Amino acid sequence: MAGFKLWEGASLLTGEPIVVIVTMGGNNPKTDNDFRSMVQTWIMLRDTPPHEAVKSGNDEGVCGNCIQRPSVGGACYVKTFQAPLSIWRAYKRGNYNNVINLESLRGAELRLGSYGDPSAVPFDIWRNLIDKVQPRLMTGYTHQMSHKAFDKRMAEVCMISADTPKVALKAHAQGFRTFRMTTDTEQLLPNEIICPNDTDGVKCIDCGLCDGAGDKPNIAILAHGALAKRYNEKYEKINVINL
Repeated sequence: MAGFKLWEGASLLTGEPIVVIVTMGGNNPKTDNDFRSMVQTWIMLRDTPPHEAVKSGNDEGVCGNCIQRPSVGGACYVKTFQAPLSIWRAYKRGNYNNVINLESLRGAELRLGSYGDPSAVPFDIWRNLIDKVQPRLMTGYTHQMSHKAFDKRMAEVCMISADTPKVALKAHAQGFRTFRMTTDTEQLLPNEIICPNDTDGVKCIDCGLCDGAGDKPNIAILAHGALAKRYNEKYEKINVINL
């Protein structure tokens, strides 16, 4: 994939060296369609291949305290040995130059954190990218609401990832919008809808609901990916909503 290096520095979550790579296009059937592809951003450890970091638990530098990390028994759907590893290797080969003229991407669709949590990166890096690109629509998710280094401004551009109704309600009380994993689409919180991709097959690139702040509904989605069974077994009872 064509792309460039957006930023390199210390993770706000652990202090480890990380890098942000921007690529144009991808192969995610949920975010892409036949004619357009979202601009993707990949947040990775600078010196450790992502698939090795996931196995060892060193992915904390880019995933923070996310409880869906496989090393802590979570059900993250990202296959780090595929696109993230390919991009990391290309970065180590020197294939990505420093940041290009961001205005050349003006009006593109943008995904913050195709891999990695955007909260690992200073908010001003994202703010500059967004201001220069002025994306037609944008998606992004962060699991770091409870992290001591969490910058609340991230909720302006990212949905808060919630693993339980309790976490979602806590976020709502702070005025944050949520993207909640669930085992039961019949159990919804107030002002919450099922992801349109689940109900109608709408692609992210044609939806635009997952863009952080705004007067829009919160999103719930069924657990998905190779480890979905792990999530379902752990959270089935926890996801019962008693309002």
